[in-house]
Formats: sequence, C-alpha cells, structure tokens
Amino acid sequence: MIDWTEKYRPTRLDKIVGNTKSIKRLLQWSYDWQKGVPVKKAVILSGKPGIGKTTTAYALAQTHHWTTIELNTSDARNATTIKAVATAGATHQTFQIDGTYSSTKDGGRKLIILDEADNLYEKKAGSSYQESDLSDRGGKQAIIQTIKNTQQPIILIVNDYYQLIKGSGSILKQLCLHIPFYPPYPNEIQVYLQSLCIKEKITVDRAVLQHLVQRCNGDIRSAVHDLQTITLDQSHIRLEDTKSLGSRDQTEVIFDLLKKIFHTKDFSTIQTMKQHIQEDPQLLIQWVAENLYSSYTTSDDLYKGYESLSLADLYLGRVFRRNNYQFWSYASELMTLGVSSAKQHPVRSTKYQFPTWLKSRKQRKNDVKDKYQIQSLIGSYTHCSKHKASNDIIPYINEIISHHPEIVSTLKNQLSKDALATGFFNENASKEKKDESHTTKKVILSHDEQLKEEKESKKKQQKTLFL
Repeated sequence: MIDWTEKYRPTRLDKIVGNTKSIKRLLQWSYDWQKGVPVKKAVILSGKPGIGKTTTAYALAQTHHWTTIELNTSDARNATTIKAVATAGATHQTFQIDGTYSSTKDGGRKLIILDEADNLYEKKAGSSYQESDLSDRGGKQAIIQTIKNTQQPIILIVNDYYQLIKGSGSILKQLCLHIPFYPPYPNEIQVYLQSLCIKEKITVDRAVLQHLVQRCNGDIRSAVHDLQTITLDQSHIRLEDTKSLGSRDQTEVIFDLLKKIFHTKDFSTIQTMKQHIQEDPQLLIQWVAENLYSSYTTSDDLYKGYESLSLADLYLGRVFRRNNYQFWSYASELMTLGVSSAKQHPVRSTKYQFPTWLKSRKQRKNDVKDKYQIQSLIGSYTHCSKHKASNDIIPYINEIISHHPEIVSTLKNQLSKDALATGFFNENASKEKKDESHTTKKVILSHDEQLKEEKESKKKQQKTLFL
C-alpha cells in the first residue's frame, strides 16, 4: 500500500498547502540564483514537522528544472559524508537527469537539500567513536564550510531553528536566509483532505474531516496518515470510524519515529518521540516488524534487529501471562532502542508501510459490521430479529440460491434498495459473474454449515419423539 503523503506529494509551488508568503520569499531567493551567486547562498526553512518544508524544497527544484541532491542528516551526518556528498555537489557543475551537461553560466543548477539539519551537534573534545557510529563528527562545521564555498543553492530544513544556530552554528545566521514556515489554516487542510478523498473516490462526512483537522494540530502529514488509516478498504467514512485512531499526540507521528529508529542512534530523541506518540507496544511492534526488512541492508543487521523484536515479543507475552506490566517498558525499549542499536551499516531510505496485520484486522472488523447490517436488513424484511434471521432465514436463502442461482440478481436488487446494503452489493457485483452462488453467500454472510447443523438437530429431535 502506497503512503498517501508520497503518492499525492505536490510537485508545484502553487499546490503547496498554506505558507504563501514564505513560498514567495523562497521563490525570490531562487530568482537571485538565476542571475548569479547571491550574497545569501543558503536558506533555512524552519517549522514544526509535517507542514510542507521538504515538499516545498522539491517543488522549487521542479519549478526551475534543477536537479536535487538530498542528504538526510539522520542517515549519516559526519563531516566525511557531508564533504563527500554535499560539498562535492555544491562546488561542481551540473548534469541533468537525461545526462546532458549544463554549466552554471547557462543557468544549470542543482539544489542541495540538507534535511533535519537541526539534529547536528558537536561532540565534546576527547569523545571516542566506533567505526560504525552514525553520530556527528564535525558535521556542523562541514555544513558551514560547504555554504561558504558553494556555487549551488542550498536549503537547510529544520524543526528547531535555535537548535541549529546555537554554539558553533551561530555564524549560520549571517550566512543563510531564514524563512519560517507555519502550520496552515484549518480550512486549508480540510480542503486538501477533501481533494484526496475525491481522488480516492471515497465519501467522507464533513464531521470526519473537521475532526482530523482539529486532531492534527496543523500537521498536514499527520492528517493524511490518519485519513489513510481510517479509509482502509472502506468507501464511506463516518465519525465513529475515527475512534480507531485513539488519542495520541500528533505533533510526532509514528512515521517520524520509524525514521528515527531505522536511521539514527539518537536514543534520547527516540525515547522522547515514543513517549509523545503513546502507541500501544502491541501495535508499535507491528509497525517496526513490517518495515525493518525494507530498511536494513545486511543480514547481520536484520538478524540483530529481528532478535530484538523477538525478545520484545517474549516480554509482551509475559505481561499478559503474569499480569506484570513492569515488562511493558522492557518490551518497548527492545522494539525501539534495541532495533536502532542493531544497525552497523548504512540503511536504505524507503516508503514505510502500514502493518499487514492492522489492515487484515480492519478488514475483519468491516466484515463483522457488514454481517450484522445484512442480518438486520433481512430481519426487517421478514419482521424478525437479526438473530432469528441469521439462524432461521439466511440458511434457507442459501439453500434456495444453491439450486436456483438465477435469483441472485433479483435478491440483490431488492435488498440494494436499502441504504445499508447499496455500497456492499455494488462492491460484490463484479464478482457475481464469476461465481453467482459464491457471491450471494458473501452477501448474506452465512455458511452452508449452519443449514447442515440445523438439519441434523431436527433429525435428532424427530428420533427422540419415537423413543
């Protein structure tokens, strides 16, 4: 399943939600680069997570047909890596995507994007590092030197501006243009969510969109994730469907936590984000397990990562067997910090997926819900309870259909007049041509075994009458 934040990521600046003035300032800075090398060679985009900073940077590159070089500082943020990737890219000429050479004199540019730049911090003198350590080693100074020497535009993306400029980073205030980004207005987010529903051909009650907007606290990415979660295998969403989202703090979403777990060894940040999200460990372990294989690149890292998950699962089992919730924290740390510490090699950037288990659980819940709706519908037509409809009427309908499959269309048309069944029958209509009887059994959500059991029980009753 494709993450909607990637599937519907805007590629044009005029499609970005909110921050119109900030985007105009950024666009003006980019025009200065079209004329030559400006005084402010780099720009800092600051603001809370999920409000469109990274998307804006890539849309700017699309606007000017610039190639992009991204270095996510949580992947590898030491001086050697920054010099090898960012500095080299910033001081060399440009090749376009099609392989053609484009010099800066002819307007050819490449945009250097340093995401999560506020995660850079300088180690104390005398600190020791292992060869596999992914933490900072002169990363901030390397970025400062890159900006001073660059012949290409650079964008630094941060959540905390003051974290970036403190200490040795204070010179960045003179070197860079600072453009703050702010959470979009609620009505802008609601309109954007509505447009996604239209593209996905999903109908959503207005109250649902209002709830998601209020819940996300300006975080568009969080709102899109929540919308995708509640629309799994559903065509119409009501307000009660949002109860499955819980009440976690949306300032830090689970996708960001996964990114920290798989790409960094910043245990303090991982712990803080985990506490803010307040995800049930039984669900969190599903998220980590689903995306671990696609993130780690070597068998050794995968072995150690899954070993941590296995131990976490053992502790979760002891929580319920012994009713001892002290094991809860052990399991939680193993599935986050344990998996994070397991990596000793570079990891790949990937689109994180929803847990397959969570999707199948949602499907089972929908099946049960549809079952009760159809039973109530048939009960209303036959003037009996849904329990009686399930036990006494549906089995006979199954039996009739098995001998006369031609009545499937008639039955479907009759029941589809009711609003409860319309969507369900439309969904199953395409399967009817392949197997009419099988489709009808799905419609009434009952099994032939019910009829067989009823016949056997009646035979037993008849035998007792003659004893």
